[in-house]
Amino acid sequence: MNSNGTEVWDAIVIGGGPAGCSTACILAENDHRVLVLERERFPRYHIGESMIPFTNVPLKRLGLAERMEQSAFVRKFSVQFVQPNGRASQPFYFFTRYGTEVAQTWQVLRSEFDQILMEHARSKGAEIQEEVQVLSLVWDQERVVGVRIRNKAGEESELRARITIDCTGKEAFTAVRNGWRIKDPKLNKVAVWTYYRGAIRDDGIDAGATTVAFVPDKGWFWYIPQHNNMVSVGVVAEGKYLSRDGVKDPKAIFEREIRENKWIEEHLATGVPVGPHFITSEYSFHAKHCGCEGLLLAGDAFCFLDPVFSSGLMLALKSGVAAGDAVHAALVANDLSPERFADYSAQLRQGIENMRKLVYAFYEPDFSFKQVIDRQPELAADITDCLSGDVNKDFSRLWAAIREFVSVPEDLAVGAPRVSAKAAEAIAA
Repeated sequence: MNSNGTEVWDAIVIGGGPAGCSTACILAENDHRVLVLERERFPRYHIGESMIPFTNVPLKRLGLAERMEQSAFVRKFSVQFVQPNGRASQPFYFFTRYGTEVAQTWQVLRSEFDQILMEHARSKGAEIQEEVQVLSLVWDQERVVGVRIRNKAGEESELRARITIDCTGKEAFTAVRNGWRIKDPKLNKVAVWTYYRGAIRDDGIDAGATTVAFVPDKGWFWYIPQHNNMVSVGVVAEGKYLSRDGVKDPKAIFEREIRENKWIEEHLATGVPVGPHFITSEYSFHAKHCGCEGLLLAGDAFCFLDPVFSSGLMLALKSGVAAGDAVHAALVANDLSPERFADYSAQLRQGIENMRKLVYAFYEPDFSFKQVIDRQPELAADITDCLSGDVNKDFSRLWAAIREFVSVPEDLAVGAPRVSAKAAEAIAA
């Protein structure tokens, strides 16, 4: 309670997805009073279904490794790449590089996976309220002190917390409202996707492989086998390519692009499309700040990259755990000043920028990572590590090698916490 008798939570988390529930897990298990506010009713549909090996690290930290082993989710041991003519590469098996802890991961159905995370956060002691819409942040001068909400019954109220954590995903609640949302200079692709039942999948341990199947102009299909005989399949490319000839209907775009890759065409031939065709565009963005006094961003609300290397779930869970750790330390120290979260932001931005450089290189015309490996075979390990999610390390030798073929983007000067004018004056003094 504050001096006015109003209940004050240690933390309010906006959004009950992977970032939000992983943050809540860490805070709740450290005996902090945490409230998660989720707009929808779980289970609910969400895209972003493929994990990369180092997603296993935050899963283990959260205590979910055994739960994942017992799940029906398809096991993923590898990734393969397919040319438009249907010629497939040899699968890139994770176990050729890593030990058992990260040698295999999963292809998940997000409605089920996110429900598992939410239930886990509840079991840790987090309070979670679903079907609650956050209308705005509540400010006391330059400090966020809580949120204004509307519940399912349409009643509005204010909730207070020592810190509010924005985990609203691509909606980017804070970044949009504060003018912090910055589009990536180049990563402005369009994605069209749907689901098939009964489509072909490869044999044995290759049955769960993610396939990246190329189409012209550096476009590509994802092909993600899921349980219950389902496959998630989508195409990603520049909007001007996908909308050529004036075609704008998602289903028409998707069905036309199937013919641009023989492997995709053959694998979908036995399947039946299920459900609608979805479309999204211009989804890559970065938040100018990781937060301010009384506020912190995590997961896709902080940054959303291109999906080509399936880094989304890993970055969401990793940032959620990191946010939980950072907020826990701040609460214990009774110091929630924005400056405390500079290291948190720097760690996330390092991983994001490393993955971003690989994504930029991937989309360069006439470039392939094979060119780098042919010239410097020892760098295959660095490429594999970054693609697998081991992103917080020095890859300067790799970037130098790639620059011999194509340009590599400079790090964006974004993500630092926004300090108040008063704090900025004190720091300057």
